Amino acid sequence: MNSSRNIQANKWVKEYADYLFHFAHQRVDDVELANDLVQDTFLSGLESKDSFEGRSSELTWLRTILKNKIIDHYRKQASGLNKVMVNVPEQNETVDFFDENGIWKNEFAPKPFTNRADEKLHAKEFYKILELCMKKLPKLWAAVFSLKHIDEEESNVICETMKITNSNYWVIIHRAKLNLRECFQNNW
Repeated sequence: MNSSRNIQANKWVKEYADYLFHFAHQRVDDVELANDLVQDTFLSGLESKDSFEGRSSELTWLRTILKNKIIDHYRKQASGLNKVMVNVPEQNETVDFFDENGIWKNEFAPKPFTNRADEKLHAKEFYKILELCMKKLPKLWAAVFSLKHIDEEESNVICETMKITNSNYWVIIHRAKLNLRECFQNNW
C-alpha cells in the first residue's frame, strides 16, 4: 500500500468515520456490526479508489458504499427468513382495521398523543422509541421498513434488493406500520 493511500485512509477516518458510524448504527442497531460495516466501507473504498471519478464528494461516495454494505447485510439476513415468514401465523389476519373507504375504524384508529407530546417530540427520544419498536419487528420487516422510510428507497429497488415480490413488500410494509403504531402508542 503506497503512502498516498494511507494519507487518504487517515483522512477518511478522521473526517468521515463518526458520520458513517451514525449512519450505519441508525440502520442496523448494533454497535459492533456498525463498526464492522464502516471498516468494510473504508477497505472497499481503498480497493476501488482508482474507480472514484469525483462526480460526487468522497463522503457521498463512501456513504453509497456503506449503504450497499448495509443492504447486503439485510439481504443475507433475509435470505433464510422468506421461508420462515411463510410459516409464521398471520398476525391480525382476520381483523379489518379500515372501513370500505380506507379510513381507520374507530376502535383501531391511532389514539391522539397527550398534551405532553410536543415536549417529547425531541429527536433523541423519538429515535430511542423507534429503535425499541424496530427491535420488536421480524428482521425482514425491519429491513424493508428501514430501506423504505429511513433510506427512502423506491419500492421496486427494495423488492429487487431483498428478493421479495411487490405484493409481499406491501404486506410487510403494512404489517410493520401497524406493529410500529401499536408499539409507539404503548411506549410514547
